[in-house]
Amino acid sequence: MHGFARADAMVALRVIVRGRVQGVGYRFAMIEAAKQLRIAGWVRNRRDGTVEALVQGEADAVEHLLAWCHSGPPSARVTALATVALPPDPAIDGFVHRPTE
Repeated sequence: MHGFARADAMVALRVIVRGRVQGVGYRFAMIEAAKQLRIAGWVRNRRDGTVEALVQGEADAVEHLLAWCHSGPPSARVTALATVALPPDPAIDGFVHRPTE
C-alpha cells in the first residue's frame, strides 16, 4: 500500500471512499474498526455519495484500516479509495462520526 518507513511512525491520511458506501453501515463499522486498531480521527458521509475520513495512528494500524476500507462492511461495495497524506495532529483523540458535509 503506502509502504510507510517505520511501522510505529505516526501517520495521518484523508481518505475518500467511493462506491455503495452510504446507507450500508459503512461509517459505523469504520468507527468500530478504527477503535479496535487505536486509530484516531473521524468519518462522515458527503453529499456526493462518498464517505470521507481522517485517520491517524501508527503506520501499521493505519495500513490495516486502509485494507479494511477497501471492502468495508458486508453490504458495502467499494469501487475506489483515494488517500492524501497529512501532517499528524497530536490534538486528535478518539474516532468519531461527523455530520454530512
